[in-house]
Amino acid sequence: MAAADAHRFLGFAFAAADLLFEVEPHGQVVFMLGAGRGAGTSEEDLIGRSCTTLFELDDAPVIEAALEGLERGARKGPIAVRLANAQPPHAQGALAALSLCRLPQLNDRISCALSINPAGVTAAAARTGSGLGDLNSLESLAGPILDIARAAGQELDLALIELCGLEALLSERPEAEADALRRRVTGAIRAESFAGSAAAALGEDRFAVLRQSGEKAEVMERRLARVLASAAGDRLRSQAELKRLDPAAPGAQAMSLIRHAAEEFLAQSSAAAPAKPGRAAAPKATLGQSVQATLARAGAFRAMVADRRFELTYQPVVDLKTRTPRHYEVLVRFQAGQSPFAMIRLAEELDMIETLDLAVAEQAIRALQADPSGRLILAVNVSGRSIVSASYARKVLGLAGSALKGRLMFEVTESAVIEDLEAAAANIEALRARGFEVCLDDFGAGAASFDYLRKLGVDVVKLDGRYVREMGASERGDALVRHIVDLCRELKVRTVAEMIETETTEAALRAAGIDEGQGWLYGQPGPLPEHFRRGAPIARRAGARDHWS
Repeated sequence: MAAADAHRFLGFAFAAADLLFEVEPHGQVVFMLGAGRGAGTSEEDLIGRSCTTLFELDDAPVIEAALEGLERGARKGPIAVRLANAQPPHAQGALAALSLCRLPQLNDRISCALSINPAGVTAAAARTGSGLGDLNSLESLAGPILDIARAAGQELDLALIELCGLEALLSERPEAEADALRRRVTGAIRAESFAGSAAAALGEDRFAVLRQSGEKAEVMERRLARVLASAAGDRLRSQAELKRLDPAAPGAQAMSLIRHAAEEFLAQSSAAAPAKPGRAAAPKATLGQSVQATLARAGAFRAMVADRRFELTYQPVVDLKTRTPRHYEVLVRFQAGQSPFAMIRLAEELDMIETLDLAVAEQAIRALQADPSGRLILAVNVSGRSIVSASYARKVLGLAGSALKGRLMFEVTESAVIEDLEAAAANIEALRARGFEVCLDDFGAGAASFDYLRKLGVDVVKLDGRYVREMGASERGDALVRHIVDLCRELKVRTVAEMIETETTEAALRAAGIDEGQGWLYGQPGPLPEHFRRGAPIARRAGARDHWS
């Protein structure tokens, strides 16, 4: 190669990195060029030493694993690492990106390029530190990581990895040896992840890793076995399943899906098959089963909502003084005779609940628009996840228009925690400003109920059924209900009690001052009464009740 060509290639290399060095497979540096001083070293200091001395101690295992696992002709990186002795203008512990390449022409030596504080990859890695985070930290990192990958034109997989036999090995070893094995495992798992940081420990022997797509699980399993062989011999066996992340899905939704699958997998309790002497135990379950099952349910749910393959039923909420229906709560049913609770929980956990809430609101609005009497009032449920979404409030207001003022209510449920009370308060105020009442459902079911009442401007509070069922059973419980009623009256908030099934319970609630009631005493969920569907006259007498099929 001519000198001009050599200089040109060096120029290209330094355009992408601050420091270039070459190492033996075990990490000993044999060549170095570039801004070593900024990384806290020089050619004289580094030649002949391990390249891991450049980096903080916690990052050494991931670099060692990356070097040992690198096949001929392969490259890895960039891996986010922290410099041990960074010099100005870089701060101590500065982040850097390390890329590795093992060209066959270089007799197994590995070429390394180090960039100090590059944009993108290290910014995301800074959120997790040098070790393995938990599932929460990986979920929070998913958005930035997916954005970086998309910008680079890359697709990501999520790998669920089980190191069969690791728990037994750790329990057998003295504390110092067990800690050394954990560091080795941490390095090996991090080396498989995007940027060397997008990994989480799900337990002692199970891990979740966001990684670049394109490699089969079997290849990763063999590499992990090779990298861990020096510390564990042949007593560890890795099992991995890969799942491609939808490149179009928002980061939060993608990781919510994976969180659900990972938690379901961890909850499996099938016992491991007995291990042969000196060998790893058989895997407890197929790692991909829970992922695939969750993905199938999620896909079925999306299709069901998109095609409106659900039914709405209606249950009356009555004035306790007259027993005449004041409004009807809209309840969604996916399969006849089955509770929708599991489906709704799945939708909340996978961040798909807003789509369902909007679809139910749309169907309820159509029922209101079709009501020939113009007197029907409907209440739709809205999850704590949806009420914080500005897009939900905007879309539902667009669907409702202005003609349904006073006829559409929103019941904010406590099945999911309201994480952003300021956003929820703003959206509730937008709904109320357009003439739609808002009810705080399941009041008392969660620890945050009174905080919600304090910070959210609502028109109605619906008492959780647990308090209703215990009415008359204890003076303490009855006194608590009376105090809630008094508090709501002072705030000019109406009260509703659900799950009323007997005349005795009704009498106790009426004596406590509850305004409205709901339950089987007044009617089970069913179709709307005829006069709302066919224009029949609304002639009712005090004490009359609808009968439901």
